[in-house]
Amino acid sequence: MSFTQSLLNRWLRAVEKRRLRNGSPATLRRALELQARLFFHAPRGTSQSWVSFGGVDCKRIAARHENPDRIIFYIHGGGFVFGSPDTHSALVGQLVKRLGAWAVLPRYRLAPEGNYPAAPDDIRAVWNGLLAEGVKPENVVIGGDSAGGALAFGLVATLLAEGAALPGAVFGFSPLTDLTFSGASLGENADRDVVLPAERAAEMATLFLQGAPADNPSVSPLFGDFNGSPPAWITVGDTEILYDDARRLAERLKGQGVKTELTVENDLPHVWPLFHNVLPEGRQTLDNLSKWIRQQQNWEA
Repeated sequence: MSFTQSLLNRWLRAVEKRRLRNGSPATLRRALELQARLFFHAPRGTSQSWVSFGGVDCKRIAARHENPDRIIFYIHGGGFVFGSPDTHSALVGQLVKRLGAWAVLPRYRLAPEGNYPAAPDDIRAVWNGLLAEGVKPENVVIGGDSAGGALAFGLVATLLAEGAALPGAVFGFSPLTDLTFSGASLGENADRDVVLPAERAAEMATLFLQGAPADNPSVSPLFGDFNGSPPAWITVGDTEILYDDARRLAERLKGQGVKTELTVENDLPHVWPLFHNVLPEGRQTLDNLSKWIRQQQNWEA
């Protein structure tokens, strides 16, 4: 554990976990947007602009020397109620720099204003919009964090069920994969997780689902059929309440013949690559993911 990791964990437990435990959706949205402006910075030379795919506003992020055939489709997390392309643009900027790629980050509808199926519908619309613009599906790598990971793997499950065109690969940082919350780590890691308050998980899910089935694979990919899926990469911390979400999805993917890489890190906070500006472990994880993507996609350095 780096010294920075130790300090970050203490700060997250004292400040962020308390805010997540008590804050309203509006409060959580304002806080993360402000923190992103102050602390999360994309690499110098990264370009950012707003575009539309499938009628959904998206932030387009590109490396200084982008290859048009290298695309990251990134879906931000935030429990389906907060977060935005702005809060995650620095993280994705780090990825596109490493890969010489460009990325699209959808501004999907958030609960409670936009409850299920608004978010998965928006993500599917962006996917359809990319293909309609001539993007080759195999050139796209889909990924996301937390609830964004649910939507990323959920989209792959939906495409497989429909026999539709598939991306080249899929990845998740600390993905939420089970809105029934049946994983043992939700209770076992409730005190150990320095970010997420386990007692609010069901509340966030209720705001989003509004009575819809919690085991729908489009938002709970643990229950999806992944036979024929592209390769998958997942990372999670062993003290996270979502540890079992990540572990069990990886086991399901492997059991269905999907080439899958799961990396479990010790005592790292939820979606730690967000803190790449200060956390060496965050930068290392981004390096590891970029190397994996290059190998899967045959993207030369």
